[in-house]
Amino acid sequence: MKHIPIRLGPLALLLTVISICMATLGILSFTTARADLSLAEKYASTVQERYMLEKAGQDFLRQAGNALAEGSGLEGLAGTETGEDGILYKTLEYEEVRLLIGLLREGDHGFRVVEWRIQKDWEPEDNLGDLWDGVF
Repeated sequence: MKHIPIRLGPLALLLTVISICMATLGILSFTTARADLSLAEKYASTVQERYMLEKAGQDFLRQAGNALAEGSGLEGLAGTETGEDGILYKTLEYEEVRLLIGLLREGDHGFRVVEWRIQKDWEPEDNLGDLWDGVF
């Protein structure tokens, strides 16, 4: 009976390459999952800020409706300003985000929302590395 030797060299090399590839893919998956989590938390924070402002804005509209129902008018609402065009403006802030609401009186017991704008101040980064500034 003839004994055939088993050559483990190519098999060991193949298993080493497969192990390195699997480890690399595992590390990439982990870093991608961490980046996704960070982005999801940032998005959740932004949505929460906007929803808090929307709720505060709806509360202000309810107060304006109640003021008109009582006959006191929109001018008596706290924290409002009247523009040159007769629009009543209210600015609500939550952390770094602002909601600007503009109301225009219509008739004796009604108003129309003419502006509902959510704003967030943005400043570009000063240091962008060694980018060319366009000057020769």
